[in-house]
Formats: sequence, C-alpha cells, structure tokens
Amino acid sequence: MNPLAEPIFFAAKIEQHQNMDAAYVTVPFNVAAVFGSKGQVKVKATFNGHAYRGSLAPMGNGSHVLGIRKDIRKAIGKTFGDIIDVKIERDLEPRTVTISPELAATFEQNPEAKMAFDKMSYTHQREHIQYIEEAKKPETRQRRMLKTIESLLKNKKQA
Repeated sequence: MNPLAEPIFFAAKIEQHQNMDAAYVTVPFNVAAVFGSKGQVKVKATFNGHAYRGSLAPMGNGSHVLGIRKDIRKAIGKTFGDIIDVKIERDLEPRTVTISPELAATFEQNPEAKMAFDKMSYTHQREHIQYIEEAKKPETRQRRMLKTIESLLKNKKQA
C-alpha cells in the first residue's frame, strides 16, 4: 500500500454522466491497492493545472471516478470527450471554508443557521459560500446570504 507520498499523474477523457451537464474522469488504477480503501478517498487534484479538492468515488464495479465541476471545465476550456491531464494526491488536510465578514455577521444574528451550517459537509458548505460569493453586486450578495440563512433554517426544522 502506498500512502501516496508522491502525486500520481495520468491523462483521462472527460466523461458525461448520463444526459446531465455533469462530468467525471475514471481513475486508471486500483484505488484500493494505492490508497488502501475501496470507499471514497479525499484527494487534491489538478485538471490541466486547475486545482480542485474532491473525492475519488467508488462506482461499485471496482473502479473509482473523480468529478469535474462545470466551472473547472469552463476555466480549462474543456468539455465531454476531451482528454485532460490529471494530477492527484491524497488530501489529509482538514477541509474548511472561509466565511466572509458579512456572512459571519449574518450568522451572529442567526445562531441556529450557523449551527446548521457547521453540521454540513465541507462540500455543502463550499456550495453555499460559492453561491454567495459569485454574486457581482453587493445587493445580490446580501439577497443570497438571506436566502442561504432561510434555507439553513428550513432544513434544520425538517431534520
């Protein structure tokens, strides 16, 4: 078993998930043999040099895949069927998101929403932060922060 002290490099074709605008690459090696796990493995990756933190996901047939978000495909100018250079290495660092001062202040006024946010996975936290930060206008950011708080409080009540 290799604890993956060194990055692994490979070329892979971007594959489309069913008829969705969702993409992934198939990992061309035995993940269980390299990482000692048949399950999900957290990794740091680059796609044509564009950095990403994600997980190798088992497909149930012994193979693993690594998803490629739409914004990354756009940034590297690649789409389904294109061949890209991939670098992966095991990610053992804690996964945390950076909360803006504005969102922190909003959370101070809504501690229940902050508690719900803190219980979420890194991926879901990152998605909420990205949704807010992608807004170009301050008023849009504010509106998105309030929608996020409402969503967190609604989901907390349903749980």
